[in-house]
Amino acid sequence: MPITAFYASLLAFLYLLLSARVITQRREARIEIGTGESAELLRRTRVHANFAEYVPMALLLLAFAENLKAPSIVMHLLAVGLVAGRIIHAYGLSQTPHILKWRSLGMMLTLTVIGLAAFLCFVYGGINLIV
Repeated sequence: MPITAFYASLLAFLYLLLSARVITQRREARIEIGTGESAELLRRTRVHANFAEYVPMALLLLAFAENLKAPSIVMHLLAVGLVAGRIIHAYGLSQTPHILKWRSLGMMLTLTVIGLAAFLCFVYGGINLIV
């Protein structure tokens, strides 16, 4: 599954960046657990957590679809959409105040990828069940 692996690596680098932003803010705010009274730490942990909540399902569905022989161009388009959606969402939510249109666009892209990847799995998985 080279397509999914490639885009998963890009997303892993983004995850590391988001993790580093949380760690840096924890050190600056001197908060070991939770977010204390720090609005910035809360914002950064939510950006990180949102990523961790949505990306695994998306990657799992993309991997299944690729394994089921979904067209490569479709896989690339979905994976680019996921990466773009996560970057746009993280940027929009990271701003103070957050930029709702970017946050919303990022989530729309992410959820669209999950929905389309699920549809591909349903169709290609169903075909393989029949054949």
